[in-house]
Amino acid sequence: MARIERALLSVTDKTGLVEFASTLASLGVELISTGGTAKALRDAGLAVRDVSEVTGFPEMLDGRVKTIHPRIAGGVLAIRREAKHMAALAEHGIPKIDMVVVNLYAFEKFAAKPNVHIEELIENIDIGGPTMIRAAAKNYQDVAVVTAAEDYAALSEELKASGGNLSPDTHWRLAKGAFARTAAYDRAITARLERIEMVNGEFADHPAPEVPLTLDIHVKRAASLRYGENPHQSAALYATGGGIAAAKQLQGKELSYNNLVDLDAAWQLILEFNDPAAAIIKHTNPCGCAEQATLADAYRKAYEADPVSAFGGVLAFNRIVDEETAEEATKIFTEAIAAPGYTPGALAKFAAKKNLRVLEVSNPVIDGLVVKSISGGFLAQSADRAVLDPAKTVVKTKRAPTEEEWVALRFGWKVVKHVKSNAIVYARAGQSISAGAGQMSRVDSVKFGASKAVLPLAGTVLASDAFFPFPDGVEAAAKHGITAVIQPGGSVKDDDVVAAADRLGLAMVFTGFRHFRH
Repeated sequence: MARIERALLSVTDKTGLVEFASTLASLGVELISTGGTAKALRDAGLAVRDVSEVTGFPEMLDGRVKTIHPRIAGGVLAIRREAKHMAALAEHGIPKIDMVVVNLYAFEKFAAKPNVHIEELIENIDIGGPTMIRAAAKNYQDVAVVTAAEDYAALSEELKASGGNLSPDTHWRLAKGAFARTAAYDRAITARLERIEMVNGEFADHPAPEVPLTLDIHVKRAASLRYGENPHQSAALYATGGGIAAAKQLQGKELSYNNLVDLDAAWQLILEFNDPAAAIIKHTNPCGCAEQATLADAYRKAYEADPVSAFGGVLAFNRIVDEETAEEATKIFTEAIAAPGYTPGALAKFAAKKNLRVLEVSNPVIDGLVVKSISGGFLAQSADRAVLDPAKTVVKTKRAPTEEEWVALRFGWKVVKHVKSNAIVYARAGQSISAGAGQMSRVDSVKFGASKAVLPLAGTVLASDAFFPFPDGVEAAAKHGITAVIQPGGSVKDDDVVAAADRLGLAMVFTGFRHFRH
């Protein structure tokens, strides 16, 4: 690659600009710039040549036209090894431009503003920037295109080490990043304008639909994983920001695909609770969950529900983990832990378990689509954020739940939302006792949950993620001593199911909505 002798700089985000431009200037690179960028460089004491001096035309149309000119585009697009190209530059006195440093108008920022006017959106669609970026990326062999301030430091080091040159590998990497940036920019514009309609010459702006007309998935790979669900499958993590994908790993072995899936299941469950809570997940299903006065008590209650399944599980907490809780959690083998934070004493306890993966989740809640792939396409849905409103629940039986049963029913309803369907949860106030997950019939889930129970079922309540198609599920659960049931209702056999509950002396509550989890 030829030495970089001339650079065009025109940026909206000026983070790190002066430092990078100073490196270029120290290497003898001529700086060409526009408007506010030129001013920022001159204010820093750097010599800058205005674009208007190169083009022979002033910036015009309120800044809409700056770099769109043959004397700029020619200097960027000319192929240096083509004699005809070089002759054309010489004939018209066009200077070669060897580096383009451009970032774009912050359209995404304006698109996110509430009640933003259409004219403001339109004026913040960059034209010259994408043109320069794409031109430079197209001519990547001769021109380095820089679109991200995050690249300045590494490029500065390479330029200083090589006396002003960048390697072919760097040119190619920058070009790919440039095309990705302009593609993302166009997607953002398309997605925002898609919500705006014109009716009889008037604009009508609509809220973003929960399920968009076009599903646009473009996410950078955050990490390559050793393998997927099984060693013969390839896998990677793609992060959009926040949640488990953006968690900081404080210690332990590399996270696996299955670890991340289980950690997310645990984290989604733990976010249901306001008081100190702990969840233990095995193969995405909660084998224990509790909400208690202290975090340590919550963990102990969660663990005692199924100590066998808890071995090798994944934990999540909704509070900063203290030393007492860490002491309890390290008594058995655990794959990974997620929490909003840890005390120094807790981290010291975990340090003794060097392979234990410890994650700090600083941005807990992520709204958006839930997307799954199927053969030939994708399924997308809004996240299940429905919460129980006690005022809208309906007691269907002759006997209403006692206050303690109500507490247990509300708790069980939160947990059953996170169990694979068909889902049944036996619960007490603040503690899950057992779960029947993923069975082909609801009565089988009832029976399986009972068979898994370690703690006594007598006096528990039963939560069902969907309606009972027949009375047999309720009858089977009653044999184990449950006292109340919470379910959505909606079966053609609802009257028969309620009649069975009355006959058995149970209280039964209908929520009016279900919590399937496939």
